[in-house]
Amino acid sequence: MIPEDLRDNPLASALDDLATTAKFAFNELTIEVAPANIVAALRRAKDHLHFERLSTVTCVDRYPAEPRFEIVYHLQSIVGKQRLRLKSRVSGEDPTIESAFSVYRGANWYEREVFDLFGVRFLNHPNMTRIMMPDDWVGHPLRKDVSVTGTRY
Repeated sequence: MIPEDLRDNPLASALDDLATTAKFAFNELTIEVAPANIVAALRRAKDHLHFERLSTVTCVDRYPAEPRFEIVYHLQSIVGKQRLRLKSRVSGEDPTIESAFSVYRGANWYEREVFDLFGVRFLNHPNMTRIMMPDDWVGHPLRKDVSVTGTRY
């Protein structure tokens, strides 16, 4: 549901049926979408709104809040000279969301990085393996409940 003050924004109104909320701050539009609708929102942004570039996928750990993880997609329309941020929140108990790879192939490495560092799993990802930490590493180092001092011997 797009707030009333953003109803005149063509990008916001184009994603109104998929949005849970939206805000316009610092000259950037941010639209929050339910996890079940994230691929549909990304597909519409790419195919109908001409956001042809996914510049990054990242994560914010809102621990101890629930839903704990906020997955953030930064999109860019090169032709339209616009940027759009889509967000989706997932539970800390089962941090899973559908992969954006089917819409933006460049999501592959970004999603692997989020998986490796935060532990969020992307369903239907072609290669959901670690990308930064060793394969035998236990845990996810950017989670807020991980000790910042590390293991001491």
